[in-house]
Amino acid sequence: MNVTSKPASMDFLSFPCRRELRGNDEGKVIVWSIAGNDSAGGAGLSADARAAAAFGVHLCPVAAAVTAQNSRAVTQVQPVTPDLLDAQLAALADDMPPAAVKTGLLGGAANIAVVARWIDRLRERGPVALVVDPVLGASTGAAFADAAALRAYRDLLLPRATLVTPNVREARALAGEAAAPDDVPALARQLKASGAQSVAVTGGDEPLAPGWSLDWITTPHASGWLALPRVATPHTHGTGCTFATSAAAALALGYPPADVLALAKMATTHALHGGYAAGQGAGPVAAQAGFAARPDLLPFMSWDENFNSDSCLSRKNMGKRPISSSEIGLYAIVDSAERVRQAVAAGARTVQLRIKTPAAPDAAWPALLRQSIAQALAACNAAGAALIVNDHWRLALEAGASTVHLGQEDLLALGQAGRAELAASGLRLGISSHSLWELCRARALRPWYVACGPVWPTLTKDMPWLPQGLDNLAWWARMAGVPVAAIGGILEPDQLTQAARTGASGVCVVRGLGADPAQTLPRWQAALAEGRAAPPLPAPELPHPVLAG
Repeated sequence: MNVTSKPASMDFLSFPCRRELRGNDEGKVIVWSIAGNDSAGGAGLSADARAAAAFGVHLCPVAAAVTAQNSRAVTQVQPVTPDLLDAQLAALADDMPPAAVKTGLLGGAANIAVVARWIDRLRERGPVALVVDPVLGASTGAAFADAAALRAYRDLLLPRATLVTPNVREARALAGEAAAPDDVPALARQLKASGAQSVAVTGGDEPLAPGWSLDWITTPHASGWLALPRVATPHTHGTGCTFATSAAAALALGYPPADVLALAKMATTHALHGGYAAGQGAGPVAAQAGFAARPDLLPFMSWDENFNSDSCLSRKNMGKRPISSSEIGLYAIVDSAERVRQAVAAGARTVQLRIKTPAAPDAAWPALLRQSIAQALAACNAAGAALIVNDHWRLALEAGASTVHLGQEDLLALGQAGRAELAASGLRLGISSHSLWELCRARALRPWYVACGPVWPTLTKDMPWLPQGLDNLAWWARMAGVPVAAIGGILEPDQLTQAARTGASGVCVVRGLGADPAQTLPRWQAALAEGRAAPPLPAPELPHPVLAG
């Protein structure tokens, strides 16, 4: 078959952020699923078709094996010949090239080699994501992969994989003798070391925390546990197929891997809720559109390898109760105590003091910072305004402030102990978020609010994120389960009016305050009132991707 263990190209990590080569001339996004046919219609290509439809992409079902099974047992598995598999892929390649390929049951080492060869061929033409769902056995106990197939997975598919999605048992088998059986994050690291760009070890088959469904993800942008309350249902057939195909669809639509996996978990959990009986055994899950419009399906994401169920317990009902009535309103962001005084004198009632630490602070810097925080707090207290201190949370606590704002890099740098100290301090917390996975991660810390940005292009910070736009802002406001503050590029009152129409609790103004807030704030306040009174803007079913390739 002349397939080497080294991929033809490793330059496909940028794929999830690119929008080219995603579909046919009509713009329909195409995903290939190379998998087994389930005669009972539960798993394999049947489940893949349902998941693809839920994302609105076109699935090309390529049969690598045919199974004889019902809801209780698999009685026979027959791989298609390598020549027939090759012919199916050749027929599709010129007419319906994929943006992403998902593999399921492949039927043996020879077929794995065919797939690897075609991935290399496709990538010579352009970026193609590969999602490997290593289907090594059925939930009923039937084995689907021998030792040769395992070696082929390790040598041929893992080095080419954009994402691999094993369950815990499959991850142990793929890791082989070096497997860390009781350490799921270590298993993921071992698979990543084998060449996979991203790994999701799904925990649905092995409960890892009582009452929770946990998946460990390792991606170029983020790692952590994705968590949702466990769905109590006997109808789970096709769960792994649904997760992997959902991930492939999201990759094809342009999302980065961490966002891909959050969406895949939402879609799969939604499918579990829709599972139904079809025979005397476990019935199939039913993937369907609408999964990303349910706030209760937005997962939490841990900040490290420790899943804190207590932190998430109070958030289990996010989306089932009204968002906090606390209205942030016009959110002024300034860089000095004097500017705080000017803003509150002009009528601002939510003000952030954002003073960045110099690259080389002198000995007088800490005292000056303490003084600025104290002066800003005094001005806000006198005016009945809320002061939010950016970054310097220990000094804010020392000064008696009640609220701080931290970016996600700062929170990661605190480490587990520092985040625990912050949580124990009693400070209200605002957290920046720029992408779906950052929203999931922010939720795990019980924030007072989450900032969504940049809504429009901004020169205030140099960042890789594409603008969220009003559509993503409306999605954040619907889904976050906590108040949302809009930030980034809001330079004109009409922009604030539109942002307020999305349901955002607060809208941030930075440069738009100008030299004299007394002159500018009345216009901003009027724009906010206009937005609150206008008909709300609709939220999309899915947020758009925000990382550029």
